[in-house]
Amino acid sequence: MNVNIQKLYTIAAKPVRTIIGLMSGTSFDGLDIALCQFTGSGPGAPVSIQNFITKEYTPQFKEEIKSVFVSRQADLEKVTVLNAYIGTYYAELINECLADWGLTADDVDLIASHGQTIFHAPKHLHPDDHYDNATLQIGDADHLSVKTGIITLSDFRQKHIAGGGEGAPLAVYGDYLIFSDPHESRVLLNIGGIANFTYLPAGQPAGFFSTDVGPGNTLMDQYVQLHYPGRYYDKDSALASQGQVNEVLLKELLKNDFFEAPFPKTTGPELFNLAYLNRALSNTAQTGLSHHDVLATLAAFSARGIIKAIEATVGSGSNFEIYVSGGGMYNPLLLSHLQKHFGKTIRSTNVFGVNPDAKEAVLFALLANEAVAGSPDSLSAAAGIPRVSMGKVSFPL
Repeated sequence: MNVNIQKLYTIAAKPVRTIIGLMSGTSFDGLDIALCQFTGSGPGAPVSIQNFITKEYTPQFKEEIKSVFVSRQADLEKVTVLNAYIGTYYAELINECLADWGLTADDVDLIASHGQTIFHAPKHLHPDDHYDNATLQIGDADHLSVKTGIITLSDFRQKHIAGGGEGAPLAVYGDYLIFSDPHESRVLLNIGGIANFTYLPAGQPAGFFSTDVGPGNTLMDQYVQLHYPGRYYDKDSALASQGQVNEVLLKELLKNDFFEAPFPKTTGPELFNLAYLNRALSNTAQTGLSHHDVLATLAAFSARGIIKAIEATVGSGSNFEIYVSGGGMYNPLLLSHLQKHFGKTIRSTNVFGVNPDAKEAVLFALLANEAVAGSPDSLSAAAGIPRVSMGKVSFPL
């Protein structure tokens, strides 16, 4: 038997696996690195976060990613060289972490790398009927595996599409396996660049679902980066809190077929970007608004999309609790809109012992664990959720 296959077989048979999960989102703030231990697999299998850190990207690296991000006419040479470079860069960051944590490559069974999304193209967002759903993440896992000496799983979203999904959201798999509860119905809300949530009805394993709902931080972040050089986001909503919501602009922002499309669905910055905002400003003759008012309106826009989706799918009068993760949880203005509407305190996944900043990195570690030791049958049938194992394997030798 090939030595790599033998090693993978041995890892799959272990009672406890140590897996590093990696996540880099659309805000380009840094690489989330979560060192996790999984005991067994499937629903209820214990997961323990041993270490977590976000390794902040340099301003130069952020600009490199932005140069190819959601661009229909990106420099193909730049995409090619960044694919290799990002894999090597991730490896350097992991090796730094292992040294800091007093570990070696032999102490880690697997790496699970999401990569860096540069374009997400579900069928409903691209104009060519000849093509189906598609998505692209770069950051070559062979470079990552060879330079760390650790077997690496990557490119998780492709199998989701091959199985009939749209490549997102993938959080449903981790949410279902980790956070399901027989007595409490839960909404696991993640507010990243795009907001999405998973609904987990109490004691109804076949009734769960997950969907994107619209922009989370992406429009606010893009606007801040354009008008406030050196800032990448509105920290503590300090800028937006100085403004007033413009209801005319808000109503125009909500006029898009995406918000009327059936659930589940996905979207991305390919739709919700500054061009989208500028069209709304022009259509409503609101181009003279202050930056503070625009940001206040964008926060309300993100909140309204979340509210609209939860009410349409879960119901405003339903008995459920909301648990939040993602960068948007640090936007007090956005959260205040949600808490006021639903009349309940929105808590983070910290209450379950899962660091909300680490949650998405843990998710990909979990997907790797399920790929090598679990079964697609761990997921009960649910609409729009393919029962597939995700992740391509890269060997260090």
